[in-house]
Amino acid sequence: MKKNHAHHHHNDEHSHTHDHDHGKAPIILYFIGLIVAIIALFLNDNYLLLQNILLSIATIIAGYHVVIIEGIGETIENTKRKRRFTPNSHILMGLAALGASLLGEFWEGTLLILIFSGAHFLEDYAEGRSKREITKLLEMNPTTARLMDDSGNTTFVEVSDLKVGDRLQVLNGDQVPIDGKILSGSTSIDESSINGESIPKEKSKGDEVFGSTINGTGTFTMEVTKEEKDTVFSKILQLVNQNQSNQTKAASIIQKFEPKYVNFVLIAILLVIVMAPFLLDWSWYESTYRGLVLLVASAPCALAAATVSVTLSATSNLAKRGVLSKGASYLSQLANINAIAFDKTGTLTRGKPQVTNYFFLDSIDETYIIDIVVALERGSNHPLANAILDKFTVQNKLDIDITNQIGKGLTGDYNQNNYRIGKPTSFHNVPNDIADLNDEWASEGKTVVYVAENEKVIGIIALMDIPNKEAKKTIDYFKSLHIHTTLITGDSEMTGKAVAKKLGIDEVIANVMPDDKANIINSQKENYGIVGMVGDGVNDAPALVNADVGIAMGDGTDVAVEVSDLALMKNDLSKLVNAHRISRKMNRVIWQNIIFSMSVVAFLVVVSFLGLTDIAISVIIHEGSTLVVILNGLRLLRSKNNISLTD
Repeated sequence: MKKNHAHHHHNDEHSHTHDHDHGKAPIILYFIGLIVAIIALFLNDNYLLLQNILLSIATIIAGYHVVIIEGIGETIENTKRKRRFTPNSHILMGLAALGASLLGEFWEGTLLILIFSGAHFLEDYAEGRSKREITKLLEMNPTTARLMDDSGNTTFVEVSDLKVGDRLQVLNGDQVPIDGKILSGSTSIDESSINGESIPKEKSKGDEVFGSTINGTGTFTMEVTKEEKDTVFSKILQLVNQNQSNQTKAASIIQKFEPKYVNFVLIAILLVIVMAPFLLDWSWYESTYRGLVLLVASAPCALAAATVSVTLSATSNLAKRGVLSKGASYLSQLANINAIAFDKTGTLTRGKPQVTNYFFLDSIDETYIIDIVVALERGSNHPLANAILDKFTVQNKLDIDITNQIGKGLTGDYNQNNYRIGKPTSFHNVPNDIADLNDEWASEGKTVVYVAENEKVIGIIALMDIPNKEAKKTIDYFKSLHIHTTLITGDSEMTGKAVAKKLGIDEVIANVMPDDKANIINSQKENYGIVGMVGDGVNDAPALVNADVGIAMGDGTDVAVEVSDLALMKNDLSKLVNAHRISRKMNRVIWQNIIFSMSVVAFLVVVSFLGLTDIAISVIIHEGSTLVVILNGLRLLRSKNNISLTD
């Protein structure tokens, strides 16, 4: 299934995102280099040659992975791909260390590499594991089915061997093995893995069923209408796979800016070394020395550390607040979103229906009829039963024999009368005031059931999956920042509009199948720019992967959590607001660090040009600026629980 998506075009930012797994070796080498450098420091001046040899070895070992493999390797790779010289700062660091050693400042060279490589490994650690897992999705795909022969006997077969037209039997509680049509029998099916809807759907002869959904209490036979690779669920799998390889990892601010800077520095230094003897009357030794001092001065050491402490701090601050991020680059994307889309059920709403309104005719004794309604629902597996039982309290506990008929609802006899609870279309004798209420409540997106005595409707109950308490504040927050909000739902237009109106959402897209969700995200990207998607179900997976930032509700399905970039623990949307604020703050601090570290570089360059500094001083100022940058980043660790809206 995966095979045809493995080779989608390669990640364009791949060059610099170091998502090639380092394994343990580079880190071990780094620490060996560090130990060698420390040993060298303890040697006194009588051992100068040995000290310099040890420092050179330390530099090579500690910088082997970052400078040689990634610096030179990626520069070659990127240059080939972009067909123009595209160096990264690793090379600059290597040259600066080499330059320092050539000038006899071996310790400075080693220190540069130790700091740079150390920052790099830390950054990798902060980036985390951003690979999207789809193993859980694969586990949800049913593998066997009960195939029926002409005489009605069943045998277990592999789902992959089924052909269109095969007849299958599906027992109660089974997973529906494949997409098809019901031939006989009736049941209710939990289709949340496909459409995210929390209320099971009643199905009988002629209705469509989908692979991987969960059958309720009925048993039915079905005819296969699609092969395994074409089922709705397989389509979800394929979309997740495909979009995963189309993902370009959010390039951080520095990655976009780096090659230009490195090119500029390399050209400038060559010019200085070559032109200075002619223009400024320097000797070749002096121009080479000054050129190398310039190289060390302009090595973006603080720049390398500019993001690390900030992203580490932001990531751990959010983790403390119950937001897990799979990489700092996604946080920086979150800060830049122009639009955000929400799934409805379980994300903006609680995910289970509640009774919102009810009405019984005046001629009816309300406590008596409530006792009957509760008695009917208590013995049933009716999808709305729990909501009704939560709402009503009984005076007398009645014992009624009930039957649950698909299409008819619940029915039972008590006191020589027959009582029935079912959907409005199954009743004919309906008083006007109840019919009017049905129209009104249904137009508000509610699910309505009637209560009848001897087939005459005497009451009406409306249920709805209502917005959770953080939803309104969250939408208000994004709107206050002029970020476009969209509600995407598999539900009817009416229900979607009703929820959106309550919450003040800008746009509603209803009746959506999972594969549409990914396309909707694509069109949002075209219209608005950077798009976030918040969801909780398997059916949201393609959209979560496709969005620039996929945000999963932590209580949602494992699949949603695994394919997303951020997960909000405990389904609490207020955590999303926090994450957005902290990510904006993170980007601001990164910019402060970049501007500060580049100012220090500019200062050092000017001073070394005027011959007022040597390598040792410029390295000290360098490392000082690096410390300042790291400390500035650590400010984000201070966890204020209520960052003000303006912050």
